[in-house]
Amino acid sequence: MSVPLPEPDATVTDPVARIVEYLDHFRSEVRRLATSLSAEQLERRVAPSGWSVPELVEHLVHMERRWLVWGFLGEDVPDPQADRDTDGRFVTRRPLDELLDALDAGGVRTREIVATHDPSALSSTGGQFADGDERPTLLAILFHVLQEHARHAGHLDIAHELITEG
Repeated sequence: MSVPLPEPDATVTDPVARIVEYLDHFRSEVRRLATSLSAEQLERRVAPSGWSVPELVEHLVHMERRWLVWGFLGEDVPDPQADRDTDGRFVTRRPLDELLDALDAGGVRTREIVATHDPSALSSTGGQFADGDERPTLLAILFHVLQEHARHAGHLDIAHELITEG
């Protein structure tokens, strides 16, 4: 299901298309870095917060679904916080290949949402947001999801370096 993508196209001028392209790029980078590690390396915890690579990938899967499906669309999402334990630490109970497939599926869903909604549309109620809550636009959510992917891809890049050099 993974689609190998080149660097984002510098000629793209539509801001929403640019965000979606960068999201695809970051997902691809996460896949590249994670799949280059052995099973033993995947479980190494090199950050003070104590996450493993699969736990970080699980977080990205849930984060994107939490903001776009549960948040923007207002759809029921079983256990939207399943990427964290009661202490707020990242967790996973799935193998990496399953996580990466879920990450790619989330990207497909994000592209579908963007293709069928105006970027200025407000989030629905009933999911993450209740009646009376300040609701972000799709564009605001996309920026949030983009910064999460960028930040965590950077974390993963550093962790990968520490794991493979150490």
